[in-house]
Amino acid sequence: MSDSEQEEGPKTTEPVDDAWSLKIPSFQPKDNPHRLLEESSFATLFPKYREEYLKSHWPLVQKVLNKHAIVAELDLIEGSMTVKTTRKTWDPYIIVKARDMIKLMSRSVPFEQAVRVLQDDIASDIIKISSFVRNREKFVKRRKRLIGPKGCTLKSIELLTNCYVLVQGQTVAALGPYKSLPLVRRIVEDTMNNIHPIYNVKALMIKRELAKDPKLKNENWERFLPNFSSKNISKRKQPKKKKEKKPYTPFPPPQQESKIDKMIASGEYFLKEEQRRAKKKKEQDARHQEAEKRRQERRAQAFVPAEEKVVEKREEKSDINLEEFKRKVEKGLKKRRAPVQ
Repeated sequence: MSDSEQEEGPKTTEPVDDAWSLKIPSFQPKDNPHRLLEESSFATLFPKYREEYLKSHWPLVQKVLNKHAIVAELDLIEGSMTVKTTRKTWDPYIIVKARDMIKLMSRSVPFEQAVRVLQDDIASDIIKISSFVRNREKFVKRRKRLIGPKGCTLKSIELLTNCYVLVQGQTVAALGPYKSLPLVRRIVEDTMNNIHPIYNVKALMIKRELAKDPKLKNENWERFLPNFSSKNISKRKQPKKKKEKKPYTPFPPPQQESKIDKMIASGEYFLKEEQRRAKKKKEQDARHQEAEKRRQERRAQAFVPAEEKVVEKREEKSDINLEEFKRKVEKGLKKRRAPVQ
């Protein structure tokens, strides 16, 4: 690196608060005078409907890549695009950028946008969304929600993140600065996980306004951001009967006793055939008697009289004074008996 470029670049190696503000100098041919020793190549397939577009724009692709000493080949028979380094290529990372460019063009990104990935401060990200939802109808519905009515949701994401976003088939192609690509990926993944993109769009708008305020610039913004709470989350039903896990032991369970072992332990094995039959008949009779006893008890329950409920007579409490009442009655009787003058 020359002295003039070192003066323009960062002079300190200590940690920087805002690393995104640092300007990294571009890689020039004089920085690698010996060029590359080995050839590197990448190839990618493209669908049939992109053949006419790529065929018409391929001279422009070759012209752009020739400036970086990269060879581009288009095979219409196999349906593939290939990029290769040459002995004149000085930038070792430009082949990766060229690979991203042909990948984006195979995913229906126009040439005017795909060529931007060759810049040092621009990168690309292809997000696969087919594995998020198994149901085809839900997948189409959530993908449509990401685009929005007449593409307004997708346009607002592009304006807030400063990225080019294209939804095509089962992938989402994003092209923009390194700082903004994780934001686009998060919005896409949340949308496919049934979180509406308006929440993330609102959060980005609030963050942009808060970053302009010098008082709130270095404070926590959690209280200003919208919180998403899903109402469809249902707890998993627990079984009524849970099997208790036995404690782990490295030893295998003991071998179960066979029928002969049980007969030997009970002494039945050494009995004669007649004795075995007699013992078996005795056990069978005992079982029959026990069953007959239970049957008789069940039948007798119908003739057992029900218990009568004894109604307790409650003594009525009165607030009448009996002594005073007797006195009044006697007084009245005396008045009746008294002779009339």
